[in-house]
Amino acid sequence: MHKKSRSRTRHRRAHWKAAQPLLARCANPACALPTPPHAACQHCGMYRGRQVLPPA
Repeated sequence: MHKKSRSRTRHRRAHWKAAQPLLARCANPACALPTPPHAACQHCGMYRGRQVLPPA
C-alpha cells in the first residue's frame, strides 16, 4: 500500500462540509422562535402543544 499524497487527501476531504443545523419555528404562537425539530423549546418549554419544561 502506498502513502496517499497530500493533494489526494485534501481533494477527498474537500467535501467534508459542516451542515447548518436544522431549525423549525416553535409551535407556541407567543414564542415562535427557531428551535431544533423533535425537541422541547428552550425558550418557552413547550413541546407538541404542552408545557414540558419550566419557562426560561
